[in-house]
Amino acid sequence: MLPMIACEQGDVVLVAFMFSDERGGKRRPAVVLSTGDYHRKRQEAIIAAITSNVDRALLGDHLIAGWREAGLLWPSTATGIIRTVKQSMIERRLGRMPAADMEAIRGQWRRMLAL
Repeated sequence: MLPMIACEQGDVVLVAFMFSDERGGKRRPAVVLSTGDYHRKRQEAIIAAITSNVDRALLGDHLIAGWREAGLLWPSTATGIIRTVKQSMIERRLGRMPAADMEAIRGQWRRMLAL
């Protein structure tokens, strides 16, 4: 079992992400949405998948302006696909989402969920 990687809201991490039909998955980057308070009280983290497919924009997606700063290898989009994962599933921290991108991601979620 891998040691648990401490994570914070806005961290860009590498995680094994299950497909929505649960027939498999793949390692992919994700941005941590949950807060430190949430992490201290649970062993899970709430994450949004990140994709290098920047040719489409669906509701909840945000094209990451500071993708290099976030530790990503290619231009990328934070998607409206969220999962709750065990913190022990986080393989490593890749970087940190720039503040402006993180605020835009929050705005997408408020728009999607009418928060």
